[in-house]
Amino acid sequence: MNVKRAKTAGFCFGVKRAVETVYEQAKNSDAAPIYTYGPIIHNEEVVKDLENQGVIVLRTEQELEQLTEGTVIIRSHGVAKYIYEKLEKKKIQIVDATCPFVKKIHRIVNRESAAGKQIVIIGNPKHPEVEGIRGWAGEQVFVVETKEDAASLVLDPARAVCVVAQTTFNYNKFQDLVEIISKKSYDVSVLNTICGATRERQTEARSIAEEVDAMIVIGDKHSSNTQKLFEICKGACKDTYYIQTLDDLDLNQLGSVETVGITAGASTPNNIIEEVQNNVRIIF
Repeated sequence: MNVKRAKTAGFCFGVKRAVETVYEQAKNSDAAPIYTYGPIIHNEEVVKDLENQGVIVLRTEQELEQLTEGTVIIRSHGVAKYIYEKLEKKKIQIVDATCPFVKKIHRIVNRESAAGKQIVIIGNPKHPEVEGIRGWAGEQVFVVETKEDAASLVLDPARAVCVVAQTTFNYNKFQDLVEIISKKSYDVSVLNTICGATRERQTEARSIAEEVDAMIVIGDKHSSNTQKLFEICKGACKDTYYIQTLDDLDLNQLGSVETVGITAGASTPNNIIEEVQNNVRIIF
């Protein structure tokens, strides 16, 4: 069997930086509690390992408000402006591991909304990154995820519009939604804030999926960028499998194929990717 592994599979820059930040804080902790506001990344294996090292995940804003001491690490997805203000008011130490590309979007929407523009975010409204971006965008902010959302979007024609994107959004879908919005005759400025690494990963995944008999996409079920990789690969290769670890893969399904492609989301550790790749090679 010929196995093709994507060169872009695994941790992106922002995720690697965030994870290393938490491990470093846990290693150098002076017994004061270390918290992350939400899972540092969307990967259960990494989160479990950090919990075993004493890192506590705060799942809700209520849990955050109950803190009286310790260090809170802001995860790679970023958070709304008011979260920083809450922590500063409580004099809780903040370690900011927000991806720099996400921070850039925060600055953009904060600046553009202050200039009077309406903000349109193209992305998943329930994703923590989008929720964080909304928290920097003032009151006139709208989230668009589907063609139906874009078609039904109604804005104030007297005010300019700034469009940004969730960093992990599907690039082709982003273009389609921008085209729909642009036809509405608003004064629209579009800033493609999709991470370059995300676009490269999606392009490579599609290219490999078009060439193989079966495709394996590795990543946490809650990972937005992995879900999008799966959608892209499934569109190019009908035998595409979405797994979190090797345990989820039924190797019997690959028995009759000659070529297998492997890619992984930005929150997938390298050891999980290698374990899948090595087992596929050994068995076949």
